[in-house]
Amino acid sequence: MRLRGRKGILEAIENQKDLCVLDAKPHKGRWREFFGNDNPIYIELGMGKGKFISEMSVRNPHINFIGVDMYDELIRRASEKARNAWAEQGVDSPPNLALLRVNIEGIEEMFAPGEIQRIHLNFSDPWPKAKHARRRLTHRRFVAKYMEILNERGEIHFKTDSLSLFEFSLNSFADMELVMRNISLHLHKDEIRDDLVLTEYESKFVERGNNIHRVEVVIGAEALAAHRKAKLEAQKNDQSEETSTAVDEPSTAPAATSEG
Repeated sequence: MRLRGRKGILEAIENQKDLCVLDAKPHKGRWREFFGNDNPIYIELGMGKGKFISEMSVRNPHINFIGVDMYDELIRRASEKARNAWAEQGVDSPPNLALLRVNIEGIEEMFAPGEIQRIHLNFSDPWPKAKHARRRLTHRRFVAKYMEILNERGEIHFKTDSLSLFEFSLNSFADMELVMRNISLHLHKDEIRDDLVLTEYESKFVERGNNIHRVEVVIGAEALAAHRKAKLEAQKNDQSEETSTAVDEPSTAPAATSEG
């Protein structure tokens, strides 16, 4: 649905050059200059009203965040949320956050190869009709673009309440031979994951009892190496526990007797 913004919205975001970016091209390959540091950069594609990206920036001050959306009104709302979130920390201007107004179709024109470390896709439009499959943000044509801009530690973190979109996405990642981990069909089944930041939609869906689906996709070579190392260590720990349990279990065999 197209949002109808109030009069003066464009002016409101144009006057926030410390936070809102209306033209990404001059920053391509130079986002670290915008933030003034060499910290990793995480982006959220389709940030909506900005709750997720704002809270993430406060929780992780050592990481730079960029929220991306194409509507002026959403950029304005997100800027309010971001400033309010940081005001609670006694900070006027979010130091590690940028809000980028742009169409995701041209993402390769916003970021240079290897410039991004993580991409968050939260509750993207499922585009349920088969003829619109190419518009889904987990379609292989988009994933190929993500792979280009992600660095050696690059990952994609994807959440949705749409089972059909989740199935489509898993198949899309698998078709591209990408490694997936922490796949969940019911993310908050036992309790709400307070270690993860919830979006506006997610909070509503959880209240209704809707299932939230989530997966992490490992892209970069260093990220893959770390993932494989963690799996090997987990396997060793499992084997060690099995061996320990076997040794600790009392024997049920009858005691041997000697005949003299």
